[in-house]
Amino acid sequence: MTAFGTLIAEERRRQRRGLWRAGGYAAVVAIASVVLLGLSGWFITAAAVAGLAGTIAAEGFNYMLPSAGIRLLAILRTAGRYGERLASHEMAFGALARIRPALFLGLAKGPSDRALALTQGEATARIVQDVNVVEAQFVRLSAVPGMIAALASGLVLCALGGWRPAVALVLCLAGLLAFVTLLARRIEAPGREVQRATGTLKEAFAGVADAAAELRCYGVEAQAMAAVDANSRRLAEAQRAQACAAGWFEFTQAVALGVAGLATLLLAAPSGAPIAALCALAAVMTIDGAGPVLRSLAQRSAVREATARLDDLLPDAVEQGDAIACIGDPSLDLRGTHLVAGTRAALVGASGTGKTTLVESLLGLRSVEPGTAFIDGRDVARIPLTTRRATFGWAPQDAALLAGTIRDTLALGDPLADDAAMWVVLDDVALADVVGALPDGLDSWIGEHGVRLSGGERRRLALARAYLAPAPWLLLDEPTEGLDAATERRVAERLSARLARTGQGLVMVSHRPAMFALCDRQLAIAPEPAATVALPIDAARRARRYGRE
Repeated sequence: MTAFGTLIAEERRRQRRGLWRAGGYAAVVAIASVVLLGLSGWFITAAAVAGLAGTIAAEGFNYMLPSAGIRLLAILRTAGRYGERLASHEMAFGALARIRPALFLGLAKGPSDRALALTQGEATARIVQDVNVVEAQFVRLSAVPGMIAALASGLVLCALGGWRPAVALVLCLAGLLAFVTLLARRIEAPGREVQRATGTLKEAFAGVADAAAELRCYGVEAQAMAAVDANSRRLAEAQRAQACAAGWFEFTQAVALGVAGLATLLLAAPSGAPIAALCALAAVMTIDGAGPVLRSLAQRSAVREATARLDDLLPDAVEQGDAIACIGDPSLDLRGTHLVAGTRAALVGASGTGKTTLVESLLGLRSVEPGTAFIDGRDVARIPLTTRRATFGWAPQDAALLAGTIRDTLALGDPLADDAAMWVVLDDVALADVVGALPDGLDSWIGEHGVRLSGGERRRLALARAYLAPAPWLLLDEPTEGLDAATERRVAERLSARLARTGQGLVMVSHRPAMFALCDRQLAIAPEPAATVALPIDAARRARRYGRE
């Protein structure tokens, strides 16, 4: 069984009580519906026969008891349907409350190249669209008990007209299920295509939305929207094909309704018109009770595709490593260079030599070759991701800010941090005055990707988030890129004071002299790992000055 299949099976076991409740309510609805329609058919027909028989027969007919029974059955059906909806949706929402976090956790713990290959739109399509398809299947888990109950009650009523109507009902239902199952196998493509096209459309739209300013600047909005429109038309065609396939299911059920009703009516005719009407309408309602099962079969291809796409987010083998904890102030070894705790090291080298790749490898965001780096003498390739990430406070070169408040953004660094700690790190990045001037302070809304802040403010907020992480080392990738000289000087001075205060180590990628001056070690990164050289800071400066670096 796949990882996602295992997760679904576990949720079904966890929601077993809810499934029994939903199935019980579905059975009540089915039985009440079949008996209600059958009794109504008998009542109307019997009343008509009594009326035709004359005044005496009409006056002797008991109208009250059947009327009361019909009203009771209608109440039971309504109450059962409400209970079924409540139980099934409670079961589905309870499962979703664990499925979505498990998918996010699978992305975080799984192979990094797989997670990085997902665009924002595609990830959204899987977490939202595909999970919604699975949710619909959870809601329909009560369909089979309902169909069984409908069949049982239909057989009991049809048996009042003899064994032939009952057999005809069973044959009609069996034939319907067999044909629809075969049909579901033949039309798998439309359902799968809808799921794929939805992901492609969301991916295309997310890309256009992220590049909206550039598209306007270069006057290519029309071309970009044409690409989105092409994906939209593809989705519309897939949905049309799926709707056409679903129409065949509806048509098949309608034919089965007519055949079952007519067959039981004719076969029960010798028992009298009221019994024949009872059997016919009971048979019709029994076939109608199979509707939820038929809809589940119609959605089977979409569910399979959604399950396959979601299973990609939950790899069978999660990255594992030696179970060690980050204790005290660990040392680092980067490509053969030993850095004791508290060291301030700069990674230098031409663009494209792998500085950012090395930083992201330490965090598990990229695959790492054994022997590339060590934490306290342990190869990072064998250390669990949780331990590696707890070792570093990271500020990436292209920092992403979530839609939310300043407090929300900082809390990613340390969810347990109080307001005082947040104000300290904001001051350390020369942002406390800016945030303090906002109407809501820490609770000020920064918008999607922090659009309500300037570029420099976004970079410094990401830097403050890294400071807040309770980690023995800071990993900073171009932390002051784009800042003016005066602001950069304040950030550098306060970073130096912070490092002296906390005793944290620093591994930094930067081409800015003010930041470079903070470091007492330099690691020159060449395209080949073997070319990494550790130089004292003064030697490095001389090498650069005379063109030997």
